[in-house]
Amino acid sequence: MFPRHVRGLLDFSLAVLCLWTAWHHTPVGALVRRSAAWALGSRSTARPLLAYYDGVSGTGVSAPTLAPVAPPLRPFSDMEALAYGTHLALKGLSPSARAPAFALAGELGIPPESLLDETRGPVAARRLHEALNGAFPLEESRLTAVFAGRVPARYALERVAAEGGTPDLERLARQLPPGFEDATVAAAQALALATAFGLAWPVPEHTPVTSPFGYRTHPVLGTRKLHTGVDLSVREGSEVHVVADGTVRRASEDGVNGRVLIVDHGRGVTTAYCHNSELLVRPGQRVARGELIARSGNTGRSTGPHLHYQLELSAQPVDPLRFRPRTSPVADETAR
Repeated sequence: MFPRHVRGLLDFSLAVLCLWTAWHHTPVGALVRRSAAWALGSRSTARPLLAYYDGVSGTGVSAPTLAPVAPPLRPFSDMEALAYGTHLALKGLSPSARAPAFALAGELGIPPESLLDETRGPVAARRLHEALNGAFPLEESRLTAVFAGRVPARYALERVAAEGGTPDLERLARQLPPGFEDATVAAAQALALATAFGLAWPVPEHTPVTSPFGYRTHPVLGTRKLHTGVDLSVREGSEVHVVADGTVRRASEDGVNGRVLIVDHGRGVTTAYCHNSELLVRPGQRVARGELIARSGNTGRSTGPHLHYQLELSAQPVDPLRFRPRTSPVADETAR
């Protein structure tokens, strides 16, 4: 039917297409990409893809420990979000890793154990941040002081300033003395949690949740699997808005997610939007909170029109409903 040289070119093109598909749209390809990114010290979008395929969390502190037990009663201010994130991160640490924060609390007249209390913990953590705000006005340097102590944090801050760099957590961590690895991880987790508390919602607030986060019998496969996000019931073609400023890391299509977007918001926070009918942004594009990024649909492994919305903190899927404020008004506990 085709001349031999044309048939050979077609075979070569199909082989390249198969390799590209395996690289970007299969769990094996995602595993290889994640391993390569780890070896080269670069970013990879494979983690959210892997989480959606098999529901397996990454290493480190478990997702239930990272996420709050119940959603907040109202939207947090930036300081409240940071305090609540600090409280939750402290709860996930070992007693020895909490020692710098406990010592700092004792110096300031704050009962150390109150930092772990469900009710008093966020208030106590806020007092820590307010006391450190003068010496450490930037959130990331202040978190370093909370989890590593004031003296090591000041040393790291001075070293970063001498090098002319921005005092973000990554640079500060490199300048801390040995033995503060847990402090660095906890500070990053607190920052990710604080960011998650400030996220918007991708569709109108009244949209019903048809399938929550957690283990369920998969509607297509019939097996029990972890549902790593929430399914939101919207008509095909409904507007999908990004929940915070960020960079589009993936905008493509596969047989499971359908037309999918993955947005990196920084600070260890990513969100995914799956089963869309149309993608309106491209990889590498910067997007602003509330921007229209897609139109919902029924593509991929889906039983009806909906949006699968997924939130990951520190490469671990967590329930986004735990970070969505409840609508009933309550008194401001932290102002007391």
